[in-house]
Amino acid sequence: MTYSDAEVEAAVDALSQPGRFEEAERLLTRMAPQLQGILAQALQAGGWFAESHEGELAKALELEDAEERGRAIRLLLAEEARMGMMVGVAVGWALAEELEKGEG
Repeated sequence: MTYSDAEVEAAVDALSQPGRFEEAERLLTRMAPQLQGILAQALQAGGWFAESHEGELAKALELEDAEERGRAIRLLLAEEARMGMMVGVAVGWALAEELEKGEG
């Protein structure tokens, strides 16, 4: 599917409206355990928390300077959070597509 810039901008504006996520939050609260499992599977399948993660963590923990070690760990955590959010968006997108199939 292709969307125009105007369509994307209108969708982003709609998402910023107060109360916009109340229904989604209610559904997520109920479905969180299943969605968390799917997210974990997707991250694992993508290799996001495999050897590279362990290697980066080990490197950070080996840094002698406490300030540098803290910065490296914060950076690793931030990267993991970003990756988790991006994969979470992909999972949400796929879920929306599955739900749309059921409506057709």
